Amino acid sequence: MKKGFFTIMAAQFFSSLADNALFVAAVELLKSSGAPDWQPAALVPMFALFYVVLAPFVGAFADAVPKGKVMFFSNSIKVVGCLMMLFGSHPLIAYAVVGLGAAAYSPAKYGILTELLPPSQLVKANGWIEGLTITSIILGVVLGGQLMGEVVAPHLLAFDMPLVTTGVDTPAEAAIAAMILLYVLAALFNLRIPRTETPLQPLPANLWSLVADFFDCNRRLWQDKLGQISLGTTTLFWGVSGNLRYIVLAWAGVALSYDTTQASALVGVVAVGTAVGAVLASAKMRLDQATRVIPLGVAMGLLVLGMNMIRDIYVAVPFMIILGGLGGFLVVPMNALLQHRGHNLMGSGRSIAVQNFNEQAAILVMGALYSGLTKSGLSAYGAITSFGLVVAAAMLGIWFWHRSNTVHHRDEVERLLAVARSDCH
Repeated sequence: MKKGFFTIMAAQFFSSLADNALFVAAVELLKSSGAPDWQPAALVPMFALFYVVLAPFVGAFADAVPKGKVMFFSNSIKVVGCLMMLFGSHPLIAYAVVGLGAAAYSPAKYGILTELLPPSQLVKANGWIEGLTITSIILGVVLGGQLMGEVVAPHLLAFDMPLVTTGVDTPAEAAIAAMILLYVLAALFNLRIPRTETPLQPLPANLWSLVADFFDCNRRLWQDKLGQISLGTTTLFWGVSGNLRYIVLAWAGVALSYDTTQASALVGVVAVGTAVGAVLASAKMRLDQATRVIPLGVAMGLLVLGMNMIRDIYVAVPFMIILGGLGGFLVVPMNALLQHRGHNLMGSGRSIAVQNFNEQAAILVMGALYSGLTKSGLSAYGAITSFGLVVAAAMLGIWFWHRSNTVHHRDEVERLLAVARSDCH
């Protein structure tokens, strides 16, 4: 791997670490303030909001500005979101601003991989990035929980800045203040990301023309016989996984009587399995073999249903590791295939923006639905059943879709697989 790749990894690690710790702290901030149950559930779709709204613009912006600078600006926006959360803004609004930073960050983070590395290293690079991201999720949710726990929180609250009244009075607020330091550290790494030789693509004079261009890119990716399968798979996976993070917190409270600190550690356990699955996929799978992992999505959906029967932590931990492992092994090769097809069709920044739009729209729709159902009385067990059945049925549909393509569009599928195969060598 090139030297700049490890700088990207470091920047991604600290930014993602802060994102996930902040999520747990925001959940606790809402709970401790007496917010209704639907509001913590609404954090997930609020984070996804700007991914969807700004999708036509962030990809083009990532292609027009050196990607290291884009990532620096994005982490600066996340700092603003944290400050808003600390100084009076509603947590849902402030968390949406953090989501704005993340929306701008993602096309640059993934897009630079296709600029810096040859296609033959994309699956391996995705394995490293996803593995590291999942590691940061593990550490982030655990860190967020521990910063608000009985051991660490008193020390954070005892810290006092000379001549400044911070207004940080609760464990959740202290944890959020600590996240600012992590975002600043990530921003410093962003400044060290090397400039690649890929030419920049200037923004058009009429920015609204980007909307038509974006939806044209979206249409092209959905029409591509491999792009549509990989995009459908990753859209479904992240739509469910994004919301499952909160559902596990809610489920652990009901099934295991855990508080936010304890439940956050269990979310980390799922991520351990995902990291293992991601690393195994990066070692075992090639770009042209990516579609072989689709049946794992069906198995993952059926396995989610098993959560409803678990009441013991000693059963829950290995179960969560296996569940996460299936997800990690599924998403890495499909993500790499999607990046490969997108890069060939329209350029890295735009293709990642299309991917984010679809995945975050799924998170937004599923999260809004879950939040609404929670408001009307849906239990955590009901949510788990619904999500598990949706995943299993939809992944089965994607598998039949791909099988149909291999029959009715055989020559096209073989041609695209040959391109992927040749790019692997």
